[in-house]
Amino acid sequence: MTLAQLPALQVILPLIAAPLCLLLRSGRLAWLLSILVSTTALLIAVLLLRLVLENGTVIYAYGGWAAPWGIEYRVDIANAFVLAIVTGISTVVLLFSRVGAAWEIKPSGQNLFYTSYLLCLTGLLGMTVTGDAFNLFVFLEISSLSSYVLIAMGPDRRGLTAAYQYLIMGTIGATFILIAVGLLYMVTGTLNMADLANLLPALGQSRTVRVAFAFLTVGIGLKLAMFPLHLWLPNAYAYAPHVVSAFLAATATKVAVYVLVRFIYDVFGSSFAFDSMPLQFILVVLGAAAVLSGSTIAIFQHNIKRMLGYSSVAQIGYMILGLSLASVSGLTATLVHLLNHSLMKGGLFLALACMAFQLGGTRLVDLAGAGQRMPWTSAAFVVGGLSLIGVPLTAGFISKWLLVVAVLEAGWWPLLIVIAVGSLLAVVYIWRVIEMIYFRSTTNPDEHSEETHWSLLAPVWLLIVANVYFGLQTQWSVGVAQLAAQMLFGGPG
Repeated sequence: MTLAQLPALQVILPLIAAPLCLLLRSGRLAWLLSILVSTTALLIAVLLLRLVLENGTVIYAYGGWAAPWGIEYRVDIANAFVLAIVTGISTVVLLFSRVGAAWEIKPSGQNLFYTSYLLCLTGLLGMTVTGDAFNLFVFLEISSLSSYVLIAMGPDRRGLTAAYQYLIMGTIGATFILIAVGLLYMVTGTLNMADLANLLPALGQSRTVRVAFAFLTVGIGLKLAMFPLHLWLPNAYAYAPHVVSAFLAATATKVAVYVLVRFIYDVFGSSFAFDSMPLQFILVVLGAAAVLSGSTIAIFQHNIKRMLGYSSVAQIGYMILGLSLASVSGLTATLVHLLNHSLMKGGLFLALACMAFQLGGTRLVDLAGAGQRMPWTSAAFVVGGLSLIGVPLTAGFISKWLLVVAVLEAGWWPLLIVIAVGSLLAVVYIWRVIEMIYFRSTTNPDEHSEETHWSLLAPVWLLIVANVYFGLQTQWSVGVAQLAAQMLFGGPG
């Protein structure tokens, strides 16, 4: 095997391992296989990122068929960065799921859980690494279909309704994307993204291209829960198993944001998206609305998972604001926030899962007095919450600082008010949880609980420490994101 085959191996490994988990018929063996595959995928992602930084874009042509005739996997700095995020989060969540999944999923269904998990991982990695537009749609459907199963597998039967709602919305989004891909093929005769990037500038005034761009934006917007297409997300996060909420919140929407960035900046080009089409104004309005409305609604939630779901809508709004600025600084802020939001939201959901296992629920009143009974878990939630707010010395501060700098460079000072108000609203809903944890006593004085097991605490603190590390050490995160943004502005990688 040569290093040039790593992109294919990245996707093939979890794809082959998924049905093997089903055949094993043992939850423990399925978990062992899953953690082995995810760890290997993380190593491959790190190797690919290092290879791309040293030697440039890595291209793999399936079956030796060169693009545009064959399917091409194309790894550059941007998607190598996203591959590292997805595989890293996947591995940490699987470390947690050895005990965490057993709390919520019956032993007879655990092999199906890990099968669906690996299929979802396959889809996310495939969407990130592929250089073919139709192939991207196929992987999108693989990740979506497995996500519906994962969401419905929890003990709360409302997860079935949430999965069904997500299925309806996801199907509409996928249909929009498929129509857009068909229209692009009709006018260009190719599905290869690099080829499309070369051909589309000459067709910029074509009505068909404009319609395809609009359909793609709406379809991907549904998948990434862009306001006001986010209605599926809060329930999906609230009623899915805890490990599923953590995994999807930290990876699925981030990959969708990457796909939108790829099409806007690389395939169609920023000049078409922001000059020929009125996308900039639309994204600025929707991004600002997401920050303000998502943060406001989060304040009034009594289920902490729903609160974090609406918080994700607001955080996606920050990413949309960054990419709408049509500048290297703005795009850098968006890509850095892909990483930082994955770390903070993954850590928060896993910390909340620990509390739910010990205290019996995720409603605000269930967490009363948790600070005394579960000090380490409570501290992890607080640090993750501070990062979500954007307090200095955390990863969240770096994201918002970069976004503020990009906004000032663009001269769009009213957006500073949006960012400031969004941060203040985050203080309110995070403080509601902190107050309940540390300043309220449990309603049942006879209730006793102990700190959660170290095997659950270790993955939580791994993500929480990463929040602090990337708040202090930004050379890797900001450096790679800046290189990726410059590459995307320079045209096809």
